[in-house]
Amino acid sequence: MLSVDVALLLGVIVVLRLRRRTESRSRNDEKMTVLIVLLLGVLIAPTPFGQWMLDVLGRLVHGVAGISF
Repeated sequence: MLSVDVALLLGVIVVLRLRRRTESRSRNDEKMTVLIVLLLGVLIAPTPFGQWMLDVLGRLVHGVAGISF
């Protein structure tokens, strides 16, 4: 039996939705895209890839916060 990772499927859906022209989007369409992206984030967060992304973003924020202007 073939199984499809839900996070991968949502990632593909997000890419396809974001490739569409922005002028033709309704508010409901934009809300649905935001909901799908949030759900994708929740699914990716507990994985090793999600933990790696969190670590990289934390280092980036720490580096930017350490820069004095």
